[in-house]
Amino acid sequence: MSAIITDQIRLLNAKKFVAEVTSSSNSYYSFVGLPNPTNYDTNWNSAPPAPVDNFSQENDYWDTMVALKKINSEDIRQVIPKRIWTSGTTYDMYRHDYSFSNSAAVSGATNLYSAAYYVMNSDYRVYICLRNGITPDTPLGKPSLDEPIFTDLEPRSAGASGDGYIWKYLYTIKPSEIIKFESTDFMPVPVNWSESTENAPVRDNAVDGSIKIVTITNRGIGVGTANQTYTRVPISGDGSGAECSITIGGDSKVSNVIVSSQGSGYTYASIDLNAGGIPSSSTTPTFNPIMTPQGGHGSDIYRELGAYNILLYSRVENDNENPDFIVGNQIARVGVVENPKVTTGSILTVDKASALNAIRLTGIGYSTALFTTDSYFIQTISTGSTAVGRVISYNQLTGVLKYWQDRSLVGFTTAGIGITNPTYGYQQKEFTASPDTGGSLTIIPSSGSNLAIDTSFTGISTVINNRTYYLGQSFTNGVSGPEVKKHAGNIIYVDNRPAITRSVNQKEDIKIILQF
Repeated sequence: MSAIITDQIRLLNAKKFVAEVTSSSNSYYSFVGLPNPTNYDTNWNSAPPAPVDNFSQENDYWDTMVALKKINSEDIRQVIPKRIWTSGTTYDMYRHDYSFSNSAAVSGATNLYSAAYYVMNSDYRVYICLRNGITPDTPLGKPSLDEPIFTDLEPRSAGASGDGYIWKYLYTIKPSEIIKFESTDFMPVPVNWSESTENAPVRDNAVDGSIKIVTITNRGIGVGTANQTYTRVPISGDGSGAECSITIGGDSKVSNVIVSSQGSGYTYASIDLNAGGIPSSSTTPTFNPIMTPQGGHGSDIYRELGAYNILLYSRVENDNENPDFIVGNQIARVGVVENPKVTTGSILTVDKASALNAIRLTGIGYSTALFTTDSYFIQTISTGSTAVGRVISYNQLTGVLKYWQDRSLVGFTTAGIGITNPTYGYQQKEFTASPDTGGSLTIIPSSGSNLAIDTSFTGISTVINNRTYYLGQSFTNGVSGPEVKKHAGNIIYVDNRPAITRSVNQKEDIKIILQF
């Protein structure tokens, strides 16, 4: 037996995902990571490799994670493909019956949501095209010449060009929504459509089962009286109250049909010519009443526009009180993680979190010492046992060295393949403020005198020259672990990108599209 899963399950999944993200019982975060992409692929920046979806690679995503930013309820929207009204473009019209055997005349789409039947104008107002100038003589429609700019509740033409277009206004994208949720390819739909008072006029004007448009599929021959308009021609079907006016041209063929009363309750309909007083003809004209979506146009904006895509927004910027997003090094990966944990096992809830280890250093010359980004540094923690880390950043003012530890440091390639006779063995050792016999607190910089872990320091901030500096994570005896528990949480999205190097004054807007 043949079967389908309809597009409505895509909408259902999108709505459920929004509900999951906005629920107080869940925490979703965007993350950035991978400061050393060219170690994975020398051509990374010109052709980033596709992410791999397996458990081994997921571990690497965690190991190379730098920082996380919480996605709040105001950071998620359902979005639709962006279509900007352009003069001279022929658009599809809204129809309820697109299929493989009845595709959209302009785009060739075989379902409504793939058709180009809505636009955004230059003022960020969104309209659906109810009629595109289609007639039996112009079956593909006509180019649109008049930009729709009105906010009338009822559909109408946009100007006086006679292009034959009828537009229905739906909503206006607010400036704040444009900044966060407009992208190159997508544009947002309003949040909480069914409850918002702002959208109430359009929503409350919708009539379930109404008929706004009737198209002519065959003009007929010898129809009625030439150059006459027949009014109040009933539209029959499973609804009631719909009527139209039919104009007969000088050639005794139907030249125009205008719906004069939209009625309600229709899921199918037909023009009743006899009841409308139009005499029988040698060739009977045929029509196609266009059924509105469930609830009517504007009732359910998500169903009407097929809003089964989700945009997640995060802004990465430097925060003096919470400096979790490093500067001076690269990031080449962004992603989304569901319900990450803190080290105690509870769900992470803070706005920003560091995924890095850190140590605070002291010693003569700590303020001038240099640690080359991505270089290795070590600590002898006991006789024959060495901790090794990779430099993320070093702050000469505070003496804080942020680093990471992944499998490439101890006997494995970035792909997780073991190598022969690794320098530091196969076991990852942690940096410590309490080395065992034969160990040392000494940390050797790339340039400058030897430094040591500052075991006297505990806290999340330090005062230098009467000014408080926040360190981004809490230290105990000069050592700090990540604010997120590694390998605890579901990574649901990964995007490998050409690397960027973050600077002090830099901000990044991360817009992640999830398509259901």
